[in-house]
Amino acid sequence: MPSYTVTVATGSQWFAGTDDYIYITLVGTEGCSERTLLDKPLYNDFERGAVDSYDVTVGENLGEMELVKIEKQKYWVHDDWYCKYITVKTPSGDYVEFPCFHWLVDDKEVVLRDGKALLPKDDKTRLVKQHRHKELESRRKTYRWREWQPGIPMSIDANTHKELPRDIQFDSEKGVDFILNYSKAIENLCVNQFMHMFQSSWNDFADFERIFVRIKNTISEYVMQHWKEDFMFGYQYLNGCNPVMIQKCTKLPEKFPVTHDMVADCLEREMTLEEEIEAGNIYIADYELMEDISPNSTDPCTLQYLAAPICLLYNNSQSKILPLAIQLGQTPGKENPIFLPSDDQYDWMLAKIWVRSSDFHIHQTVTHLLRTHLVSEVFGVAMFRQLPAVHPAYKLLLPHIRFTIAINTKAREQLICEFGIFDKANGTGGGGHVEMIQKAMRSLTFRSLCFPDAIKARGVDSPEDLPYYYYRDDGNRVWDVTKSFVWDVVCIYYDSDDTVQKDEEIQAFVKDVSSFGMQDLDCCGFPKSLKTREELTEYLTVIIFTASAHHAAVNFGQLFLGMYPDEHFIEKPVKEAMELFRKRLAEVSSVIKVRNEGKKLPYYYFSPDRIPNSVAV
Repeated sequence: MPSYTVTVATGSQWFAGTDDYIYITLVGTEGCSERTLLDKPLYNDFERGAVDSYDVTVGENLGEMELVKIEKQKYWVHDDWYCKYITVKTPSGDYVEFPCFHWLVDDKEVVLRDGKALLPKDDKTRLVKQHRHKELESRRKTYRWREWQPGIPMSIDANTHKELPRDIQFDSEKGVDFILNYSKAIENLCVNQFMHMFQSSWNDFADFERIFVRIKNTISEYVMQHWKEDFMFGYQYLNGCNPVMIQKCTKLPEKFPVTHDMVADCLEREMTLEEEIEAGNIYIADYELMEDISPNSTDPCTLQYLAAPICLLYNNSQSKILPLAIQLGQTPGKENPIFLPSDDQYDWMLAKIWVRSSDFHIHQTVTHLLRTHLVSEVFGVAMFRQLPAVHPAYKLLLPHIRFTIAINTKAREQLICEFGIFDKANGTGGGGHVEMIQKAMRSLTFRSLCFPDAIKARGVDSPEDLPYYYYRDDGNRVWDVTKSFVWDVVCIYYDSDDTVQKDEEIQAFVKDVSSFGMQDLDCCGFPKSLKTREELTEYLTVIIFTASAHHAAVNFGQLFLGMYPDEHFIEKPVKEAMELFRKRLAEVSSVIKVRNEGKKLPYYYFSPDRIPNSVAV
């Protein structure tokens, strides 16, 4: 009688193993096996990290393998099990891989396709077409849209992390990491010890320095020594944690009436201010978004304030960006003076501090939360709803969506919720942060998520005009390498533009993002369909880049971009494309490393060896 050898791999994360009963059914083009219990006498099956093999005997050959059905039934108490993959060796000696990467919860069953990525048009039998349809039907019931707050991107329909589908919850160790990192951040900032400092006036600059007493490294120490200086203030616009505010000033806005006489002593080229503007040496940072945002009033004993400043910046003859003038409100007048470097030392310093305060609020709420976390969640929810596991785009995107929905749900549960950390330690807590997101939605367009387009739109795309803008230079390198990799993968599965247009699943995915995730807002300009391979490549690049590289550039770096520990793709051409992707990323890392050598302020946020695959990994 024909015999099939089934190899089952259990995940290595905490609590991945199980003592429950595991059954398997093999389905081929010529028939299916009996429902078979996978069990070895006197052996502890399906332990964490184990790879176990079993023989399944059938009455006759099953033909080409199509599906594998796994079932879990309670042994004593329900015991969740994480299955990585199943490999089936046929009687003829062929090996067929069935990637799983699923948690089996309670008395749950999972039906797996083999690991080859296929578009809808490639499914030939009724059985696999039916499986594809049922998978998406089930997913759409599980992954539902919900509006967390009016006027912002939609999110997953879950109030708490525990309500999420098990497959997208944090693994146990990731959950512990979240708690430990959360606690460490609080400890590093000494928030518990200095919480009263956030809710009352500071006495001197020593208070500020004591906040960072536990954050010790070469860069932080250099910044602490020079943070009061104009060159450091300007440098942060290029390579700080929010390097997206600076833009070329082609004409002074009427609401910011800076004159040549005000700044003449700061100009170095024997040109008037108007001539410096025409020459492209003047830049501006406008925090108009902050106007009329409600300050935190959760503590009635503490008055908090917000500013909506405008800052004029000068690219001097040494190519350093220096502040020229600051106005702390959007409406000029006697009550809203323009501060200058020639003012009293502390007047000028306080003006810069107010600008940095506004920059912090926009960085945390818009640049980071909205433009990486919330946008990535939209892509993630739509992906689960519209792309089956066998679709190549699903396999490509999944590592970059990993834990995104989980960490965002945790944020809504603990950080940005009512009485959360934002309310306790942020000047826009108590609702101002939501108002900011709602206003920022007006400028959140799909084109603004395309890195080169965003750089060009701010007029800062020329390395000759604006050197030392490492955020731009490194970001372009990573964007280009990522886009090249995505193009290679797209061309493996889509042989023409017509194939893109006829892929109803990718079209449904794009439409779900626009019509539901972004609530069909006209100002956003998210495409509702894709017509060419180039458009599909750019779309997928935006998703990967936003969740990985750009999030790292405005937040942190820890795990490698281009590393795919879970093998969702099994095809050789894709694996070769991944290897080339890793090689090109390594070259970018090398270029950045050489560039940073000897610098007191090295910039490495876009270095691929420091970029995590997703916003939460």
